[in-house]
Amino acid sequence: MAEPAESTPQQHYGAMSDDGNDEEQSLLSSNEIQQGVESIEAISQSWSRRSLIVAYLGILLLAFATSLEVQTTSNLTVYATSAFAAHSLVSTVLVVQSIVNAVVKAPMAKFANVFGRLEAFTLSIGLYVLGYAQMAASSNVQTFASAQIFYSAGSQGLQILQQIFIADTSCLLNRALLSGLPDQPFLITVWVGPVIADTVLDKLTWRWGYAVWLIVLPIAFSPLAFSLLWNMKKANNVQLLPRGIRRQRSVLDFVRKLWLDLDVVGLVLLSASVSLILLPLTIAAKTTAKWHNASIITMLIAGVIGLLVFPLWETSAKLAPSPFLSLRLLTNRTVLAGCAIGFFYFSVFYTSVQPYFSSYLQVVHSQSVTAAGHVVNIFNFSSTITNVLIALVIKYTGHYKYFVTVGGCIYLLGVSLVKLYRSEESSIGMIIATQIAMGVGVSIVHVPTQLGIQASVAHADVAAATAIFLTSVEIGGAVGSAISGALWSSNVLSKLELYLPSRTKADAPTIFANLTIAKSYPKGSLEKLAIERSYQETMDVILAVAACLAAPIIPLSFVLKSYRLDGARKKDNVADDDNGMRDERTEHSGLLGRVKGKWIRQLLGN
Repeated sequence: MAEPAESTPQQHYGAMSDDGNDEEQSLLSSNEIQQGVESIEAISQSWSRRSLIVAYLGILLLAFATSLEVQTTSNLTVYATSAFAAHSLVSTVLVVQSIVNAVVKAPMAKFANVFGRLEAFTLSIGLYVLGYAQMAASSNVQTFASAQIFYSAGSQGLQILQQIFIADTSCLLNRALLSGLPDQPFLITVWVGPVIADTVLDKLTWRWGYAVWLIVLPIAFSPLAFSLLWNMKKANNVQLLPRGIRRQRSVLDFVRKLWLDLDVVGLVLLSASVSLILLPLTIAAKTTAKWHNASIITMLIAGVIGLLVFPLWETSAKLAPSPFLSLRLLTNRTVLAGCAIGFFYFSVFYTSVQPYFSSYLQVVHSQSVTAAGHVVNIFNFSSTITNVLIALVIKYTGHYKYFVTVGGCIYLLGVSLVKLYRSEESSIGMIIATQIAMGVGVSIVHVPTQLGIQASVAHADVAAATAIFLTSVEIGGAVGSAISGALWSSNVLSKLELYLPSRTKADAPTIFANLTIAKSYPKGSLEKLAIERSYQETMDVILAVAACLAAPIIPLSFVLKSYRLDGARKKDNVADDDNGMRDERTEHSGLLGRVKGKWIRQLLGN
């Protein structure tokens, strides 16, 4: 058992900036740090070699299980909705998922700060399992669609909690490498998942494809849960754990403290605002009146107003004594610029890659569904592999900001090359090359941006900063999807009506609505040429917009503060803040810097 390290009243979590100043990293008094944060700080002092290795193997096992689940069940959704004679409602299921995906990260991060990491992981697994149980047992499409709320809450909760746990237990230099750990199983599961789905549909029923995860996910979670629980017990034995939130004088005191600690009003305001923005963006292209629909405009305006009110609520000490987003976060230039970068790079992905690239490949380049899927996945493959490479470069250079700028340039170059070479005359090899360039660029942007945001804040703010960054990414994806959907809907149909020969002009709406029919015309026929031209010209417009969305990433990267990630290894001057609290930087940034034992420093430190 590792001997507990001597704790200090205040542990700074970030890194030193290049100019030696750290004004953006506000010091926190002990009463500002919530119970869940104090708990993981206490637990970190009791890690043994075995428990820490088990914890990270648990993260990898859980990531593999969830990645395999996604790659398997994504092939079953159409069969589930078809079983209820409601295949057209697949889009409704995806709408529910996209909204929950965006709004759940902030509440889950706050829950982890208040109650603890183990409790938050357990809640996410419970929601995950509940969602799949409801899907497997659903008797109608309404029940199946509503199950997406629990499923998406659980899956996105696990996503944010994995990143928070890695941030809790790693130094800044190695965090970029470890934060990519949950993404690596994709390199395997993308091939295995569809095979499992085919086997389930052939040998069993689609219901078993969902029900099996009721068993698999809790088992996959058990190593991580055991490691956290065991070390929590050890920390409790030496009285390191904070006093429980439930120790209040009365039930009313408990409810009041819990209400304030969770910042219920702030989280509801944020979640409702994001939902009111995402819902019209997602469904506008599917309605008859589109953006002329008064309800859609009203929801969008209400959502924007809610987002403007949210920071006013969070910065009021009287209304929100334990805010999810404190003033120090809302005025942190690295956090704000990083969130904007996340918004733009994911909006580019949802214009240039998803959701119409596969359809374009099948119609214009006559690719099969499988071949088109492989070409689309080249983006994910190249970005996943680059994650590891850029993380190693960050580790051995100790810098992050410059790579965001370089990544932004590569990303913009990649999008520009896509605009130039995604044409009827280009070979599939050239199209793949442009996908690789984009994948490399986005990875070099994403990894250091998330790391820079975490480096710029104190440990108590890491969960909130990570959550708001990933939420910004989701919102960017929704905006990009709405833009591409609107451009696709308004351009393809009008161009079909313009280019189709007179004998088939009346079929334009049918060709537009059905990909199978669009692919059915013989190569070289007048109809096929008209369809290909319509798709190509529309894709050109969408890619031009994508290039415009990629451009702001470069100037935003200049706004990021340049932190020396390896500077935290040196003992800097010890300064007293206004409250007399001492900011003592130890040998490592991150909680493991206070854990004794050379082997831990070699494993996750420096």
